[in-house]
Amino acid sequence: MNTNRPSDSATALPRGLLWLMAVATGLSVASNYYAQPLLPTIATSFEAADTAVAGIVTTAQLSYGAGLLLLVPLADLRERRGLIVGLMLLASAGLLLSATATQLPMLLVGTAITGFCSVVAQVLVPFAATLSAPEHRGRAVGTVMSGLLIGILLARTVAGGFSSLLHWRAVYVAAAVLMMLCAVALRRALPRYRVDAGIGYTGLLRSVIQLFFQERVLRVRALLGMISFALFSLFWTPLAFVLTAPPYGYSDAVIGLFGLAGAAGALAASWAGRLADQGKGATGVWLGLLGLLLAWLPLGYAQSSLVALLIGVLMLDLAVQLVHVSNQNAIYALDPNARNRLNAGYMTCYFIGGATGSWLAGYLYAHAGWPGIVATAVGIATLGIVVGLTGLKRPAPVEVPTGHH
Repeated sequence: MNTNRPSDSATALPRGLLWLMAVATGLSVASNYYAQPLLPTIATSFEAADTAVAGIVTTAQLSYGAGLLLLVPLADLRERRGLIVGLMLLASAGLLLSATATQLPMLLVGTAITGFCSVVAQVLVPFAATLSAPEHRGRAVGTVMSGLLIGILLARTVAGGFSSLLHWRAVYVAAAVLMMLCAVALRRALPRYRVDAGIGYTGLLRSVIQLFFQERVLRVRALLGMISFALFSLFWTPLAFVLTAPPYGYSDAVIGLFGLAGAAGALAASWAGRLADQGKGATGVWLGLLGLLLAWLPLGYAQSSLVALLIGVLMLDLAVQLVHVSNQNAIYALDPNARNRLNAGYMTCYFIGGATGSWLAGYLYAHAGWPGIVATAVGIATLGIVVGLTGLKRPAPVEVPTGHH
């Protein structure tokens, strides 16, 4: 039974609220990436080994994965506005704990709390789809996803610059304050909304697995999402090594600015959403799959040509957005009452793909250099096209024998 359901009219999601949700999504997911450019400074501050401080990134990834599985399905059981505000305030508390940490274990606990609760981003995305009129749903998802990707791409740039001007702890304090202010704004702006899924919490978790067995579209789209985010991570993880080597020799601050180029590609998410609204979701995903492959043509020259590198960055991020937003619109259409469970299953696979891509990037760059990265990426992108050709086929129509009614 649904209670406190917002209107289904075209004005159900005002533009101002949509952008507020996009900002909240970006801030939430960015909290998992602030530490990456700060690791050397944090290691010096705590007099800790680099390998120990690297555990901050691992902790953020693992806690985020746990939150995807354990917290996101709650949105199909609890009142959604209260859940969103509560998770954002808890994530803020984790950031403040990190900011005041006197020892590395305390910082790791703060990181775990923030990572676990920052999955509120994955509650906001399907909520935007729910609040939108059907003819505007794709654009709404695309706008909020733009906020998410911009948060990922710019977190490193902002954190590095802010830390240089003030202190690494100031990054966490500022992030916590912004999250709290955003939570207050959402508390005032979001409507109350609750869907009674008719099952308990453990049943919700089981149903995430069951949805994979029941919905072929979810299985195919989750696999395509894994492939696209693996390619995203395969590029961005070793990029700093490429840019510090000749002929570039860039500093950390300059390297961080490359996130701006990626952010420009992330803005294409709204375009992918419009394609879905026009009934051209299949066009969007196929443009994305082809882009995932073609982007590695200029990226193959990334070690020697800055122009080729920038063109490849834009192509790759555009392609990732086309695939991802098209995927989300496809799975949200499967069952409106299970959108958060569908999203939990899809996004868990999505981030498994990203973690796999990061691991592959570290291994390949150490053993085969940038050519090994490019060759592997071309192979994975080709696999994506094969999955699309076999998995995105329309089911054959059922023929009814003549003479039967």
